[in-house]
Amino acid sequence: MNDTLLVDDDPDFLAQMARAFRRRGFAVRTAQSATAAIEQTADRIPDRAVVDLRLGRDHGLEVVQALLRIDDRIRVVVLTAYGSIATATRAIRLGAVDYVTKPAHLDDLLAAFEAAERPADAAEPLRDDPATLAEAEWEYIQRILAECDGNITRTAEILGIHRRSLQRKLGRGPGG
Repeated sequence: MNDTLLVDDDPDFLAQMARAFRRRGFAVRTAQSATAAIEQTADRIPDRAVVDLRLGRDHGLEVVQALLRIDDRIRVVVLTAYGSIATATRAIRLGAVDYVTKPAHLDDLLAAFEAAERPADAAEPLRDDPATLAEAEWEYIQRILAECDGNITRTAEILGIHRRSLQRKLGRGPGG
């Protein structure tokens, strides 16, 4: 029950994530593309997978769909530096168990898998307090960025702000 597939196009981040999982006792396989991820799954079906949303020319949500077509018992967590409610919702609808934004610690990923294993009546309570203005702005920016397929220049045009200003906001993260 510890077989994990990690899919990310950044070789340094992938190696770091693989080391962290291995230190916790997981059997880990890695892939840097959608094709490699599918090939890894054809050899041996993993119990869980962490899939980056952006994989060069490939899209992580396509990998999620492909993995779950192979075996719908694979628990998939989508990982991305470009978190948005729209993309998170789409990932969950496609069958991912959770959606985690980078930078993510191994504990964040493991918590996502553990939450998926809890019975529905044991779920954590929903947040009562409304989102802050900064959080609402972040979500809006992320939605527009997703609609523009990650094109920062086009997103900045739609938002009516300078491209560098948008890059600074994205670099600071939610609430920053």
